[in-house]
Amino acid sequence: MSFTRGGFVFFWSLSLLLVSGGCAPTKPARVSAVAYTAEDVFIAASKQSDPTIVRAGTPAYLMLVDGLIEAYPDNSELLTAGCQAYTAYASSFVEDTDPEKAAALYAKAKSYGFRALSKKEDFQQAVTGQVDDFVAFLKQYDKRDVPSLFWTASAWGKWISLNLDNVEALADMAMLEATMQRTLELDDSFYYGGPHLLLAVYFAVRPDIIGGNINKAKEHFDKAFSLGADKLLSAEVLFARYYAVRLRDRVLFAKTLQGVIDAPVDEVPELTLANTLAKEKAREMLEKVDDYFGELP
Repeated sequence: MSFTRGGFVFFWSLSLLLVSGGCAPTKPARVSAVAYTAEDVFIAASKQSDPTIVRAGTPAYLMLVDGLIEAYPDNSELLTAGCQAYTAYASSFVEDTDPEKAAALYAKAKSYGFRALSKKEDFQQAVTGQVDDFVAFLKQYDKRDVPSLFWTASAWGKWISLNLDNVEALADMAMLEATMQRTLELDDSFYYGGPHLLLAVYFAVRPDIIGGNINKAKEHFDKAFSLGADKLLSAEVLFARYYAVRLRDRVLFAKTLQGVIDAPVDEVPELTLANTLAKEKAREMLEKVDDYFGELP
């Protein structure tokens, strides 16, 4: 793995915080201090309007998170941060060009998420049981666990989507749906209506014969938009990609994506990077509209 000079300096500087300091703080204190710094870096990156800078620096950030988890392996917040960071990196910068590498990154994100959710019982072991037992298992989680549940479900769903020829992945789908439903029950407004977006895509992608339902997908998209997803341009991209394409509505597809292209990226500062990337994706999808609907006669 190669770093830009800025990425290397960033990683090295933060690493020094773990080993320096005249008072020689304890290991948990050092980890906590750097964890807060890493969180600040993540927030700053989310406000960045130039994706190339974030693309170059993210591998260093991921290594930092890995190091923090190595130092503090049972910290649920760090594990959730790792799950979120690997999912965001794979989705934003890797999946379109290297699906195989993205699948590996999602697998790592999923493993961090499973560990974050392993409390009295092991989440990975619970996933291998019966669906009804797993639904009961999920009742132990409360609203404080929503970030871990949400980002784990995000990584898990992405991993499944890139491994549809894998029996293990297909067997996980019922457990994934149960996890998404539990997240929704606990806080459906989390991350701009994110739990509704997860279920919207889930119901839109699956064929009707195995639980897909385009009407349910539309209900969840609408609810997500009412909870703030209208500020998240990637939600509109998902709507075009999965709902409009499923309906075979070329006009809705083009109108939605053009709306993304015309929208401002910094209405919500913390969404600047995500919205900039969504605009890039919208342009790419519009250029390839025939790939989704076929050429016009």
